[in-house]
Amino acid sequence: MADEPQAGLRASAAPDLKLVFYADDFTGATDTLATVARAGLRAILFLRLPTDAQRAALGPQDCLGIAGASRAMSCRQLQAELSRVADCIASWCPPVVHYKTCSTFDSSPSVGSIGLAVRVLRERLPVGPFVPIVGGQPNLGRYCVFGTLFAAFEVGGEVFRLDRHPTMSRHPVTPMDEADLRRHLARQGLKSVAGIAYPSYNEGQESLDAQLQAALESGPDGVLLDIAAPEHLAVIGQLLWQRAQRQPLLAVGSSSIEQALLTQWQDAGKAIAVHAPVHPDPEPSVEGHPPDGPVLVFSGSLSPRTARQIQVARSYVRVPVPVGDMLDGSAAQRLALQARIVQALAAGQHVLAHWVDASAAAAAPRLGPARLARAGASLVADILRTVRPARLGLSGGDTSSHCMQALDAWGLTYRRLLAPGAALCRVHADAPHLDGLEVMLKGGQMGTDDIFERLLR
Repeated sequence: MADEPQAGLRASAAPDLKLVFYADDFTGATDTLATVARAGLRAILFLRLPTDAQRAALGPQDCLGIAGASRAMSCRQLQAELSRVADCIASWCPPVVHYKTCSTFDSSPSVGSIGLAVRVLRERLPVGPFVPIVGGQPNLGRYCVFGTLFAAFEVGGEVFRLDRHPTMSRHPVTPMDEADLRRHLARQGLKSVAGIAYPSYNEGQESLDAQLQAALESGPDGVLLDIAAPEHLAVIGQLLWQRAQRQPLLAVGSSSIEQALLTQWQDAGKAIAVHAPVHPDPEPSVEGHPPDGPVLVFSGSLSPRTARQIQVARSYVRVPVPVGDMLDGSAAQRLALQARIVQALAAGQHVLAHWVDASAAAAAPRLGPARLARAGASLVADILRTVRPARLGLSGGDTSSHCMQALDAWGLTYRRLLAPGAALCRVHADAPHLDGLEVMLKGGQMGTDDIFERLLR
């Protein structure tokens, strides 16, 4: 968070506000934004803590999001970040505060610690003792069974226990070598996480309430709730919303928390206007329009899934971006690369720029993902100062976070869904060359094989 909130924000409780979420990376933040916006709620995603003027210009909102980058932060950085964020959110008085994590909970005791995040937020927010930790998001192929997390390699593909997942078990920064979420979070300081397994959901709400009350009597750091199937969302939504109406709560997990709450808000007529049915597995929107000019995509992801998406993107001029040239090369090499991309866009060509280096994947841990992401962000920002594409696509969680920070935009609103986990949004910025730009942000593992082609349709 680059900016402190304005002083006037301290007394700005909003009566319409149902939910505030802080996302630990930008791509996950847009997934949550899409979830609530598709259900008809008034929502905006802030890219930094908003000013009074920005909030006033937007009018009443049902949901406010803050896109952060805590997933890549050290413990000291994360504590400073979330302390400021919590102090700001506390003044808004939402019934639910959601610390939005990746659906695979990738984190470690030293990088992106979810355990530390929970401790900081509980200390600084006026929330009750019930801290639900919701595992699983079926529409993304994530399932939590008896506290153990499973994830599909791709949506609709083979499902693996997380510590045996082909990608997440080998993540260069936070490899997930533990699928039991209670053990995973215990490493990060949440030593006493209670659990309610999915078979209990069939015993009725009264029995479930009694189980939860019994679990809370020991004062746990959190209560882990399974999601093994889409129908579990409504059960969890009722549990969360009933408790939130008694006392504000802090919830932890992926966008399945919003999916669960939406079942309650819709049934109770809470949503301002429901334009699309709440569904745990929404289909991509067929509405919208093709871009009215060239599209720029920058991919900073080194995942095999992104590599396949790049191969399918045949409508683009592909511009390989050598890792060595960007990190250790001369200024002339960097300027030549930038000029090549600008010239192609100016000629009306779609451009897909992506990291390439025979040793890039092996070098990534040594070089540091943050350094790679910052280099890519700097390149994208310099390009956009020279030429404005009709749309911008960003691939990679760290890449998306750093690029949006470098562009100095302050907000995003939802346009339409391109694929599960990949939404098209509108940029809000003070700079005229950025304001109104359409942007897609997605994680390296997200999106269909043809996601970059979909950005052109």
